[in-house]
Amino acid sequence: MAYKYTPSFFLLLFVTLFLTSSYVIQAEARNLLEVTIPELPKPELPHLPEIPTLPKLEFPEIPKPELPTLPKLEFPEIPKLEFPPFPKAELPTLPKLEIPVIPKPELPTLSKPEIPQVPKKP
Repeated sequence: MAYKYTPSFFLLLFVTLFLTSSYVIQAEARNLLEVTIPELPKPELPHLPEIPTLPKLEFPEIPKPELPTLPKLEFPEIPKLEFPPFPKAELPTLPKLEIPVIPKPELPTLSKPEIPQVPKKP
């Protein structure tokens, strides 16, 4: 029967340990804020030797090569082709459509409704 209660026991143990560890962390952080750190003297850097400067290199000028010029190509002229004129096609005329006239329906006239008068209070 003890087997059924084991997971709940471990859960209770885990929650208890978690809650107690948070109090310890807060207490340690408070102690760290109250501690003063003594100032340390700044260390002196050793004297570094000077690095000799290198002379600036000069490169000899190289002449730019000239590109050879190519002769301009001449293309023979192509004669423009002339086509004979085409006869204009005549389109047949379409008959004009006539839209029939639909007479407007007459609406019946309604008499104006009489509103009964509301009796006045004396």
